Amino acid sequence: MTENMKTESTALVTLVIESGVATVTLNNPDKHNAFDDSIIAQLTDAFDEIANNNDVRVMVLASNGKSFSAGADLGWMKRMASYSYEENLTDANALATMLNKLNFMPQPTIAKVQGAAFGGAVGLASCCDIVIASEKASFCLSEVKLGLIPATISPYVVNAIGLKASRRYFQTAERFFADKAQQIGLVDEVVSPEALDEATDKMIAQLLSNGPEATRQAKQLAFDVAYQAIDEKLMQETSQRIAAIRVSEEGQEGLTAFFEKRPASWLVQNTAKNDKR
Repeated sequence: MTENMKTESTALVTLVIESGVATVTLNNPDKHNAFDDSIIAQLTDAFDEIANNNDVRVMVLASNGKSFSAGADLGWMKRMASYSYEENLTDANALATMLNKLNFMPQPTIAKVQGAAFGGAVGLASCCDIVIASEKASFCLSEVKLGLIPATISPYVVNAIGLKASRRYFQTAERFFADKAQQIGLVDEVVSPEALDEATDKMIAQLLSNGPEATRQAKQLAFDVAYQAIDEKLMQETSQRIAAIRVSEEGQEGLTAFFEKRPASWLVQNTAKNDKR
C-alpha cells in the first residue's frame, strides 16, 4: 500500500482511494450485488467520506461479479413487506438520502456497469455523471412486476432518460440492453467487456487532466443553470462565476500554463502521484 492509497473493507462494500481516485465497489456477487438497508448505510458512509475528502478527484462506482446489481435484496424486500407505513417510510428515506448524496457528490462520478442493473441499480447509474457500460450490460425498472413503483429513484432516472422514456419503462418493466440505454441517455459509452477497464481508466485520466476546482465548479454549474430562465439574473450570476474563477489561483495557473505552453501544476502533481504507484 502506498502513501496515496487508502483502503476500507467491509463484507459487502469496499472503498479504495488511490492517487486521487476513489473506487466504491459492491462486493456481493453471490447475490448479484443486491442491496439492503445495511449496504445502503455503508454506501452512504462511503459517499460522505469521499465528498469530504478534498484529495479525491474522481469517484468510480463498480461491482464484482457477473451483475452490476440486482437492486433490492429479496430478504430485505420480504422484511419490508411486513413493515408498517412508518417503518417503510424510514426505510425509503434512507435510500433517498444515499441516492441524493451520490447524485450531488462534488467530485465527478463514473458508474462502471459490467452486467445486469435492475431496479434501484438503475437509480445508482442515473445518479452518476458518466456511465460506461459493457455490451453485456442490461437494465430493467422492474418494480411494477411486484406491484410497486420506482418512486425513490424516479427523480434521477427521469433526469437521465427523460419523461417520455420514463413513462414507457416505468410501466412496462421491459429489460433493455446497453445500446438502448445509450440511445435514451442512461449510458454514455458502450464498450466490449474486455475494454471496460480501459475505457474507465481513459475517462479517469481525462477528468484528472482538468483543474480540480474548475471540475467541481463545472459540475455545480450544470445543476444550478439547468432549466433556468435565461434572464438578466442568470446572465449576471454566470458572468460573476467566470470572473471569479479567472482571478482564482487555479484559474491564473491554468491560463499562465496555457500561454507558457507548459503543463499546469495539477498535471505535474498527477504525474508525480502515478510515478509512485
